[in-house]
Order: sequence, then C-alpha cells, then structure tokens
Amino acid sequence: MASPLPSVDAPVRLRLLVRYRRLDGQILRLLTWASLHWLRTNQQVVNALNVFPIPDGDTGTNMVLTMQAAWDEVSSTADSSVSAVAHALAHGALMGARGNSGVILSQLWRGFARSLDKKTEIDPAALAEALTEARDTAYRGVVRPVEGTILTVSSDIAEAARRAIESGATSGLEVLERVVQAAEESVARTPDLLPVLKEAGVVDSGGKGLYFILEGMLRAAYRLPLDESLIDIKSLAALEMADVSETIEPGQDWEVIVDFRPHAPLDVPVFHRDLQGMGTSIQIAEGEGRYRMHIHVPDHTEFAPVEYLRRLGTVIEYRVENLMIQAGGTSPEAPLVLPTLAPDQVGVVAVSPGHGLSRLFASLGVAAIVEGGQTMNPSAQDICRAIEGLPTDRVIVLPNNKNIILAAQQAAELTGKQVRVIATTTAPQGLAAMLPYGASSDLETMAQEMERARLGVRTGELTTATRSVEIDGVAVREGQVIGMIDGKMVVAGDTLEQTLLDLLQAGGAAQADLVTAYIGKDLPASIAEQVVARIRETYPSLEVESHSGGQPHYPLLLSIE
Repeated sequence: MASPLPSVDAPVRLRLLVRYRRLDGQILRLLTWASLHWLRTNQQVVNALNVFPIPDGDTGTNMVLTMQAAWDEVSSTADSSVSAVAHALAHGALMGARGNSGVILSQLWRGFARSLDKKTEIDPAALAEALTEARDTAYRGVVRPVEGTILTVSSDIAEAARRAIESGATSGLEVLERVVQAAEESVARTPDLLPVLKEAGVVDSGGKGLYFILEGMLRAAYRLPLDESLIDIKSLAALEMADVSETIEPGQDWEVIVDFRPHAPLDVPVFHRDLQGMGTSIQIAEGEGRYRMHIHVPDHTEFAPVEYLRRLGTVIEYRVENLMIQAGGTSPEAPLVLPTLAPDQVGVVAVSPGHGLSRLFASLGVAAIVEGGQTMNPSAQDICRAIEGLPTDRVIVLPNNKNIILAAQQAAELTGKQVRVIATTTAPQGLAAMLPYGASSDLETMAQEMERARLGVRTGELTTATRSVEIDGVAVREGQVIGMIDGKMVVAGDTLEQTLLDLLQAGGAAQADLVTAYIGKDLPASIAEQVVARIRETYPSLEVESHSGGQPHYPLLLSIE
C-alpha cells in the first residue's frame, strides 16, 4: 500500500527550516521516537511484503523490535549531545537486532553513530556524511550484498543526501526531505533489481521498513500524526473465525477474535490505535454491517478487547484461545531438560521453533536452547545471553533459520568467547549437524565436521499459501498446500497428502536412505499417522522415522538423507 509523502504549507516549512537547521541530541531523540512509532503503525504493511506466500511475514515485526530496543537505550540516556544519543541508538539496535533486516538496520545505525562521534550537534553536511558512513558500514557487514534490498535503499538515500549538500541545502530538514523522497523512489525500484520481488509482485520489505523509519522522522518534524495507520480492512470472508494465523510475539499469550456490530460508524484509525495499546497481530475485517477483530494479548488481559468492544457496539460472538498450550492439549509441555556441560567442553547453542525439536536437540547434546524460528526471530542479545550462560568459552551456534544467521554472527561478535556459527538454515539441518558432535572435541575440528554434516541433508517444508502467486515456476492459489525443498518452492496442491508425495518425489526420496518427518503442533495425531504411513507405503525400501516437532505454521518438516 502506497504512503503519500508528507507535506506542509510553505510558511510552516520556512519556520521548520530554521528550527532544524542543525540537529542536536534532543532533536535526534525526538526523531528516533517518531521513527519507531510510525514504523509500528505500519508494521503489518511491511509484514505483508513477503516474497513467498508462507506465514513468515515478520520483517516489520523484526524491525519494530529492533527499533524498540534502540529507543529503550536512547530514552535512558541522560547525555543530550548528538553523539551520545546516536551511540545509544546504535547500541540498543545492535543488542536488539532481530532477523536479517534488523541486523542490517543495526549496522546502519552503527555507521551513523561512528560518523557523529564526539559531536554535540551537526549541520546538514555532517548529516549527509553520517548517512554515507551508515551505508558503508551496512555493506561491509554483509558478506554477499544483494541489490534490490534495504542495502540499495540505504545507498540511494546516502546519494540523495550528498546531492542535497551539493545543491546548497542549509538545513537538516532539507536533507531529510530529499532522503525520504529518495527512499520512496528506491523502494519502488527494488523489483527491477531483484527478480524474485518482481515475480512475487512486491517491493522489498526491509527497504520499505527503512522508508517508514525515515518518513516517521519527517512526519515528526512536520508535526503530523504518527498513528494514522495504513490499515488493511479485509473482507469478512477473508478472516474466518476458525482460521486466523499470525505471528505470536513474546508476551502475547491469548488469541481473541470478536464479531461485533458498532453503534455508530467506526473510526478505524482510532479503533486501530486503541487496539495497539492492548496487543499485537491486529487484523480487522468488515462485511454485512458487522466487523471482525483479531488480536493477540498478554496473559490476564484476554477479556479486555471484548469489554472494549461492548462499549463500541453489540458483541455478536467471540473466541478466546490460549496460544501457549499445544493444540488439542489441556496443559503445557513438560519442562525441557538440557545436558550438563563441563568448562573444558565445546558447548552448542541451538535456535529451535518447537518443543519437540528442542527435546531432540537436547538429546543430541545441545546445552542451550533459544526459542525462535519462522515468524519469531530471536535478537542478537537473546543468542548472546545463551552463549554467555554456558560454563565454557568455546561455543558453536546453530541458527537453524536463514533469517537468524546474521543475528547469530552479530551475537558471536558481542561476546568475548570463541564462537563459531554454523550456517544451518533449517531445524533438520541443525539436527544433522549435531550427529558428529562430541562435547570434548577441538572447536575448529568440530565446527568443520558439523558444517559437512549439515550439507548432507535436504529439507522439505509443507505449509499453507497465504496468497495467490506464481513463483519459482509454481502457480499457487491462496489456501493451497505448498511444498519447498531447501527454501525453493517446488509443488502446490489441494491436499496435504498429495502435496507431500509430490514434494518427496521432487526431493529425490526414491534415491534416499532415510526420511524423517517432524510433526507440527497443529497437525492432529491421526492425520500425522496417516501421512507417515503413506510415505512408507509409497517408498517401501525407504527408512522412515517420525517425531513430534511442535513447530508452528508448518504441519510437516522433512529431512531427506
């Protein structure tokens, strides 16, 4: 959804040009606060810009959580110099970075702060230099930079700032205006630079998030509202009562869905703002004179949205579901028991998306588990804490998700321990990497053996398409089951069983020795037994194992060896 560039009347702009001629720490503090709030307002817009039609649209969430950590650090800084505020911003973002987009964003702020070192305030030229250093730092932080991403947007805004100085800009506001305009244009060009974006019909989500961050700053300078969300009002049919799947963020323990009929025309921006004060994963649908509201809220507040809606209209029906309990169960899983590690041993930290997978990692010797995965990326600080919590100074990290690798590498740089990150992109890869693990082995030798082991397995993933699209040569309709091999979409079908069989054929199961199925938390046991039996029936010479994985969103993960 496009966002019109903010503007103000000429007389107002002239006064603001004087106010923002130079930027000090207080102004940077205000702009940081504004960028967080405008990004959060448009969080779901960024999340929706997902290349693959799978339930992992988490870029907006990752960038919001990264900026929240940055703001928490800035808000606690007493020093009002622009250098101190910038360094607080960079440090908070560094520790709170989540996902690839969050890590790159933290590197942008790191370069920005480095350029402003020891400065009390800055002029437009210094602002342009800081944006240039931000770009350079971010590019240096990525081994293989890809154009058509947030990196490209950072390059284009740095160039726009440079041109603003060359054309005689005398106010930081002029630079900011040029930068926001350049960011909008750069985001619009990303599909021309990255074919997968054009194929999916979206712009780059990380670049769009950076655009909202900069636009929030400009809106604050213009004194424009930061809570008028670009809200997507779905049709009622698109938000079925029993089929709402969204990101579960930390502290969001209950899913609440309410059908209601308002007494008066609904002021949607105000309504959305009030809901943001209660929880996250907000969705709103409308049809036939009534609305449906979906939200995730913390424990002990599960009935607050219902009571709020009673004040606005007539509640027709509602559902409240505990998200912390396994589907179909009545109590949480038993506590996880991790192996004891000696100081002279090599320790392993693994990121795991499900309780069953965590148990398997623990059984293979993993000494620390960080919860996370698709739609729930842990921060660099989360991984760093796990590393620091082990009694050894030699540690191996298994990210088990392509969007967590950069955060793991950043965590490794934050600790004084010897850390090696094995670039596992899936949980099955991580489990395969653990097979040669020996807690008393040499760190470098063990890392090399685990790297080789992870490459010996192919990963299959089955989930439900969240939208209709054609990508990787596969046409898929919203609601179909889709299958991926090592992150590439290969099949789509109307039933789980048939799509599974097509996926196995595409993954070369006929030539494999072993297939292991990891059952998702929402797949009923009876269906899981049926599909595993069908694998054995179709491939009688193949060894087939199955385990409870407990992962969300993906009914089946497959390891093909």
